Amino acid sequence: MVAGWLVAWAGSATLALAQPQPQSQPQPGAPADIARIVARGTLVVAMRAEDTPPFFYQRDGQLQGVEVEMARALARELGVALRVDRSPTSFNAVVDAVARGQADLGLSKLSRTLARARVVRFSDPYLSLRHALLLHRESLARLARGRPVPQVLRSFDGSIGVIAKSSFADFARRHFPRATVREFGTWEAVVAAVRQGQVMAAYRDEFEIKRVLRADPGAALVLRTVTLEDLEDTLAMAVHPADVHWLAFVNQFLAQRGRSERLDIDALLRALEEAPPLAAVVPAPVQEGKR
Repeated sequence: MVAGWLVAWAGSATLALAQPQPQSQPQPGAPADIARIVARGTLVVAMRAEDTPPFFYQRDGQLQGVEVEMARALARELGVALRVDRSPTSFNAVVDAVARGQADLGLSKLSRTLARARVVRFSDPYLSLRHALLLHRESLARLARGRPVPQVLRSFDGSIGVIAKSSFADFARRHFPRATVREFGTWEAVVAAVRQGQVMAAYRDEFEIKRVLRADPGAALVLRTVTLEDLEDTLAMAVHPADVHWLAFVNQFLAQRGRSERLDIDALLRALEEAPPLAAVVPAPVQEGKR
């Protein structure tokens, strides 16, 4: 398998290996869920409408990103075209599209949660990130009154901003039951609220939190970050509950990825340097030919 996504996030040359010949027709005796995709000739992947570099984003009219390359690699393994449906407007909407059978796969920086696992099956994780907080320094100091930050966070009763209909909206209520949770339409709105002191903290994974200060080092004068070492966010692909063999195929695909192709936070930060600034554009579905 060509390590296509390696180019997107590490800037390395593609390693050309022998690939299996595309299958234009389902193989005799193929499981119904995989046969459905092959017979259709298209792998349909649900992906959130809002660009989230370096996972998925539009540049020069082309859909790019580390998760986009993963989707393309899966389509190549099946010998079918790829269609990316970017109509879902939230992370939960991506899960709902898969649960309704409108997409074969949800691949959209999806966190595995118990609520989502009630309606879809999740693959093995392809990335693990720790939870983190972006805190307004002055507001935190008033709340702490000299207490160390770990002690303050254990009984945190301030305000926390999260993206609406995201996994961290659920995580915030579970892990900070005394806090006031405020939901915003976008991550940019959450960060702006923290900067302005409208909420005391923004809650998301460590990559997104670190990205804020990486993009604007001067923000460290107003904001500080805290990584929650004992809380982990695992990202995975979602499939319909009935697609048991398709899930096994996806898991095998993930297991066979080379060590150099596996994602971690350092690889994401490197890939982010090549990604464009976030754009508030809702892209149309993307259709790609067979590979």
